[in-house]
Amino acid sequence: MEVIPSTLDLLSEMEERYEKKDKEYFIQLLVHKNFVIRTRAVCILVDFGGEEMIPYVAAVLKNDPDELVRHEAAFSLGQMCYHSGIKPLEDAVRNDPSFFVRHEAAIALGVIGSQDAKETLQKALEDSSEPVRESAIVALSNLQFMEKLSKNERFAKLTGG
Repeated sequence: MEVIPSTLDLLSEMEERYEKKDKEYFIQLLVHKNFVIRTRAVCILVDFGGEEMIPYVAAVLKNDPDELVRHEAAFSLGQMCYHSGIKPLEDAVRNDPSFFVRHEAAIALGVIGSQDAKETLQKALEDSSEPVRESAIVALSNLQFMEKLSKNERFAKLTGG
């Protein structure tokens, strides 16, 4: 797939707005028609950081029509490691039509490492998709590790999925 010139112009503008830390600009791009732009907007908002970005990324996870964009949103919520990201991820594990997204949401729950997600992950062990079931095993093992053995939370989060 070749990137069309108008997309390159937009990417250039995005870079300028990134340098200015223009959060509102990137929030607007979360509904852009181009899935590449939406994916990049999610990543950039996460890079800006802050728990105030969770509702925007969670809305992408819930509503974006493209499974790749939803997958990126699930990954991003895990990397942000905020407790407020757990409920949107649990909803995705239980309800997203794509096993690709359910798998990533399960992994993200393991990375966050909260025992609050344990019940959802245990239910995911019965998912119709093997990658989702395997991801739930990885996530649950990290929850168990963090609860019983971990002395270094950063290590646990890095290895939790």
